[in-house]
Amino acid sequence: MTQNLDNMASVALGYLAAGKGAALATVISTWGSAPRPKGAQLAISEEGEFQGSVSGGCVEGAVILAAQDAIRDGKCRVLEYGIADEDAFAVGLACGGDIQILVEPIGVGDGPDKQLLEDAVEAAKTRQPFAYHVNLNSWSRERVDPNGLTTGKQGDVFTYVANPNLRMIVVGAVHVTQTLAPLARMAGYDVLLVDPRDSFATKARFPDESFIDAWPDEALTQVGLDAHTAVITLSHDPKIDTPALAVALKSDVFYIGSLGSNKTHAKRVLELQGQGFSDTDIARIHGPIGLNIGSKTPAEIAISIMAEVTERLRRS
Repeated sequence: MTQNLDNMASVALGYLAAGKGAALATVISTWGSAPRPKGAQLAISEEGEFQGSVSGGCVEGAVILAAQDAIRDGKCRVLEYGIADEDAFAVGLACGGDIQILVEPIGVGDGPDKQLLEDAVEAAKTRQPFAYHVNLNSWSRERVDPNGLTTGKQGDVFTYVANPNLRMIVVGAVHVTQTLAPLARMAGYDVLLVDPRDSFATKARFPDESFIDAWPDEALTQVGLDAHTAVITLSHDPKIDTPALAVALKSDVFYIGSLGSNKTHAKRVLELQGQGFSDTDIARIHGPIGLNIGSKTPAEIAISIMAEVTERLRRS
């Protein structure tokens, strides 16, 4: 499965596996118009390689240098940049706001040991939430129950909570899907495709995608649905789309969308009502799918879908 763009623990462990020192930089508090949220991370190697982001590009250069220092001396540090801070302005934080960034060398000095990050990566693979506390005075760390916790700093303790990766399951290996799948991956989603039609679900058409080899309702039941998943049906064939929608409606996925005109959606509603779904249940389906941006081409439709999924995720 494609690596999630926010899984920086995995990246840091990769640097270590390659024989390089590594550090993690994590946003622990924000104020004002800080461009990245609490919990955003940057993985840095001793050679200055990096992935991720803690400020949208504003202060990454300064953070990378601090991380290389941390790898050399084995000491954690908390960096702070603000709109009135001359040093922050010098490295480019001209967009306003304040941020605090925790920099931790991995496996050396007072940084976290490899096992903590390996546990975090394993939790991500099994779609389990993961959380730990960091005492910003003693640098002690403790894995904790993530239920009810959010990422952030309270007093001298920073809590990091990693939820399962965002996931998008697309039913229908159609032209729109060829643009939507890479768009979703770029937005940080793990993408799975479902289409029982062998002529559609081919590696020639989708060389980089993972397919679930099952009928749509069986496929969705097989992988398991959760609140970090979006289900999208694009086949425009009720024999394929409707069974998938029925499974999705019984779950707590955060987004359900289905391709088709208003007339097609009206027929879909009648069929689902006949299966016992209420009007409240069916209202969860975004249909016709996508934001109304006047899209015409398959690529434009994919953009409108990705925009609507993002709006639902961030504004719900």
